[in-house]
Order: sequence, then structure tokens, then C-alpha cells
Amino acid sequence: MCLLLSSASFAQSKIKQKEPAKRIIKSEQAPQPIGPYSQGVLAKGFLFVAGQVGANPETRQLVTESFEAEAKQVMENLQAILKAAGLDFNNVVKTTIYMKDISQFSKVNEIYGKYFTADPPARETVQVADLPGGANVEISVIAVVE
Repeated sequence: MCLLLSSASFAQSKIKQKEPAKRIIKSEQAPQPIGPYSQGVLAKGFLFVAGQVGANPETRQLVTESFEAEAKQVMENLQAILKAAGLDFNNVVKTTIYMKDISQFSKVNEIYGKYFTADPPARETVQVADLPGGANVEISVIAVVE
């Protein structure tokens, strides 16, 4: 009987030590959210990264030198959040790209391809009417924790 109680006590201590269902990921190297959402959420072995626009993390202002510079900043912001979770682009399994002008598709592909050099993730690209803050492109990612 004593053994049975010890086993039950052990099981209860394991339950108390269980990882939380989700963990919020934050990076100062990426723009802080402009609404009630997190930069990233780690849950069940996956990292879900909120859509990132090409805003400078320090000023929170959109990079406006060129479409390419804005798209590069999007990728840098994603990279910072992945890094805060201990991951990188090799962990990404799915991306979604939102663009205001699909005619810029080849420019996004060129920049995106510099970050996903081998075995790129699944992806869709969608043209939308507008994006927050006047952004031209927004990308969200899902990454797997190995």
C-alpha cells in the first residue's frame, strides 16, 4: 500500500512539473506587436510566428527605401523571433505571404530564397487589398521544434 501511495505521489509531482500548454516568445530584435497578440507562441512542438511586416524593430517605422529593403526587413524580423525560440529558418515548415501587389512576386521570391536555401517549407502567397501600417508584404511562419 505504501508503494501505491508513493507511485500516486510521484505521478502527481510529474503533473505539477508539466510544461505549460503554450509559451510566449518575445524578441527585442523584432518590432513589438501593435495589437493584442504575441510575436510567437510555442505549443505542442510548434512555433507559430505572427505575421511580420518590414518595420524597423527600434523605430517601429516601416522600411521605405525600396520594396526589396522592406521584404528583407520582414525576413530579418522573422529570423529574430525564430532565434528567440532557439530555432532558425531550417525549422520552418510552413509560410504564408500576403502581398499588396502580386506583380512584386519575383522580388519576394529572390529575397525569401536567400533565407531558405535548402528544403524550403510549404507556402502560399496571397494578394490582399491592404496590410497594417501601409506595408507591402507580410509573412507568417510555422516552425517545428526538433
